[in-house]
Amino acid sequence: MDNGIPVKHKIAIIGGTGKEGKGLGYRWAKAGHSIIIGSRVKEKADAAVNELKSLLSGNFDIQGMANPDAAQAADLVVMTVPFGVHREMLESLKPFVTGKIFIDVTVPLVPPKVTKVQMPPAGSAAQEASQILGESVEVVSAFQIISYEHLLKDEELECDVLVSGTHKAARAVVLDLVKDAGLVGWDAGPIENSVVVEGLTSILIGINKQFNVPSSGIRITGVPRPK
Repeated sequence: MDNGIPVKHKIAIIGGTGKEGKGLGYRWAKAGHSIIIGSRVKEKADAAVNELKSLLSGNFDIQGMANPDAAQAADLVVMTVPFGVHREMLESLKPFVTGKIFIDVTVPLVPPKVTKVQMPPAGSAAQEASQILGESVEVVSAFQIISYEHLLKDEELECDVLVSGTHKAARAVVLDLVKDAGLVGWDAGPIENSVVVEGLTSILIGINKQFNVPSSGIRITGVPRPK
């Protein structure tokens, strides 16, 4: 790349036209990763790519594709979609993610009561993803409690990221991506623990409403901060 930053991963962001997806894409592009914005409609993906490029200074590797093409072309897939289309999207992506790390950012919010924790029968959105995608895919849960309000800005975020997933090695890869996004991450253990983090999102939404703020968050205290 012209900016001298080596590419580490080719990351497909399914739902990358949304605010959270664009925010993560912005941060990872700046860190030197190759970004593919995925959408049901390629033209929407291309529009999101143009928006990101307008925010970035330099020549960065960002392109838009239809969701299946994006998932197939990447070595690591991130999904940031509403829970209402979670299962449908997973089933459509399954043929294209075998052997890859799959980061699920989905939160099982059920409008209109989005401040109430409502988990699916699988236990959590991430566990549902693991059930649908199968053992050949390493599913990792992360980034649910990070507000998009700050991701597109070059500022330090005070909220930590809790990372749970099917295997420790996959969680380690995602923790590196957390660091590349300028955030502090913690290994939160097996994928069953994703229920806690996903549930926290509804609680934080409630706190945001109580105090009329856009982005409350959490920090882990009592242990040394990662460098």
